[in-house]
Amino acid sequence: MAMLTHNQIWTAIDRLAARAKLTPSGLAKKAGLDPTTFNKSKRVTPEGRPRWPSTESVAKALQATSTKFDTFVTLITDGGKATMHNVPLIGFAQAGAGGFFDDGGFPVGKGWEEIAFPAVSDEHAYALEISGDSMKPAYRDGDVIIVSPGATVRKGDRVVVKTKDGEVMVKELKRKTAKSVELKSLNAEHRDRTLPTSDVVWVARIVWASQ
Repeated sequence: MAMLTHNQIWTAIDRLAARAKLTPSGLAKKAGLDPTTFNKSKRVTPEGRPRWPSTESVAKALQATSTKFDTFVTLITDGGKATMHNVPLIGFAQAGAGGFFDDGGFPVGKGWEEIAFPAVSDEHAYALEISGDSMKPAYRDGDVIIVSPGATVRKGDRVVVKTKDGEVMVKELKRKTAKSVELKSLNAEHRDRTLPTSDVVWVARIVWASQ
């Protein structure tokens, strides 16, 4: 029987995080561990030797995500790739242009690229690549966020909002009423926004981010 490799174990942890729609640091926090436990910087020692995750940290991650050990084993093997599928991707700067979304916020038209991503329950999910630093520290230039237009949106969720003027923004949903949508900025240097509901074309929840 072949021994497990350092890369296989860490890849399985990344896949476990993706299945739970979390980043590696988000998985660590959910498991009650130091947020940096599963970060890529922790996978090699300062001397350049491979650092393995502890059995305890893996066990806590499985418990936090209600994942059985045999499922984790499938994530270690190539079978874990079966959870991947392609989702459409465009740059965030393009998202405000016409022709990429229908009135419900679902991706349509041409101009989309594709990236492989762990399967999400919403078949209409799509990816946006962040450009610029206006969303720091939540999202940085080059990060990819997965948006699920079919997901239920609740207070406190990070969302993508499109207005009738063609503006597309990423904010945190503070409050949504019949008359207005209140949005909290992810960057303290940018003001919060309150938009009349009549000016909002759609609001879609961010379910995952590559960071």
